Amino acid sequence: MTKLKLVTIIAEAILEDRLVRELRRLGARGYTVTGVVRGEGAHGSPVIVDPGGQNVRIETLVSAEIASRIGAYIADHYFSDYAVIIYVLEAEVLRSDKYL
Repeated sequence: MTKLKLVTIIAEAILEDRLVRELRRLGARGYTVTGVVRGEGAHGSPVIVDPGGQNVRIETLVSAEIASRIGAYIADHYFSDYAVIIYVLEAEVLRSDKYL
């Protein structure tokens, strides 16, 4: 088992391609995208930027260093203008050769 960070980004679907490119550039070796995720914000209602739009969940397993880099980048470049949330969890991963 190898200890890594599971970085989860929930964002407007229109950002998917850009976020995936940036994750790779920031050091992620792979990712998983789950389409059409729904939820409710802290104020009790969904944030709707594009009335026909949807949200996606993008996840990647990375080292702590890369997770910090991704978090800082997303916060600096997206939080002020887009409905984006990011969270990081501890993960123990088999097949560490795929991630390191």
